[in-house]
Amino acid sequence: MPVPPTSGRLQWTDVPTPLRARLEDALGAPVTDTVTPAGGFGHQLAAALRLDSGRRAFVKAAPDDDPLTAANVHEAAVLDALPPGAPAPELLGIHHAADWTAVVIAHLDGPHPDLSPASGDAGQTWTLLDKLTSSPVSAPYTAAVSTTPSTAAALHGWDELLSDPPADLAPAARAHLPQLAELEAAWPARAHGNRIVHGDLRADNMVRDHHRGVTFMDWAHATTGPACIDAASLAPQLVLAGHAPADIARLLQDHPATASSPDTTTAFLAALTGHWHRNARQPAPPGVPGLRTYQHRAAAAGLALLGYRLS
Repeated sequence: MPVPPTSGRLQWTDVPTPLRARLEDALGAPVTDTVTPAGGFGHQLAAALRLDSGRRAFVKAAPDDDPLTAANVHEAAVLDALPPGAPAPELLGIHHAADWTAVVIAHLDGPHPDLSPASGDAGQTWTLLDKLTSSPVSAPYTAAVSTTPSTAAALHGWDELLSDPPADLAPAARAHLPQLAELEAAWPARAHGNRIVHGDLRADNMVRDHHRGVTFMDWAHATTGPACIDAASLAPQLVLAGHAPADIARLLQDHPATASSPDTTTAFLAALTGHWHRNARQPAPPGVPGLRTYQHRAAAAGLALLGYRLS
């Protein structure tokens, strides 16, 4: 397995020639250009391919013994099992050669959504989450995610910070550490449910397609769980995008995915924020530039939202 790059992703030229040839054969034309989207934290190839025919497709590829390959194959199974009309791209195929695996999905044409208060993209995203979580999961979706258990129940951090508070811990966190740890401890018992969970919803995991509107990408962490998980995960991202924490706190009170289970929403948000606060203090992993900086910012945004649920 190649060593993950210390900055950036694997490139098209890193893919073994036999797999590149197989992909070009499956797509019906030679690849003339590749574009790696900005954002994301993985080291695998994740690129839009432009073909000699003018067609485009999006490919994720990595060696078979790379942990990200299992995630890519899981994502392919999820895409194939999502209900009609789900905000997700179409799966085009899975290809193997030279001990590498590539997952090909439909190319989405557009930028990442603008989640700032001046844009309507955030509102569309909340509408999509309402639709996606309004009904229990189907049998095909349950089967697709059954081999990859959710890691959401294991999210934690306040427990460790409570036992040894770091000197730079935010005053708001320090003042509520026992309560935050208690909320976090309640989360595992509430972590199960029968709704679709994307599991990694951020602006750089979405595209505002020119034809389809906001569409969710990167379903590698998809699982089942309570309806609130994706909405509560998205809330700190909206704070980072410029929304007032008070406005997002009110949105969490009113949105169907979170309003029906406020205690579960608070417990999950506490566990997620504790996870960010703890992990942001760890050494940066190789090949994942910017992760710790993002976690510091997300932790502060999550704590600001929790302030409204703790008061």
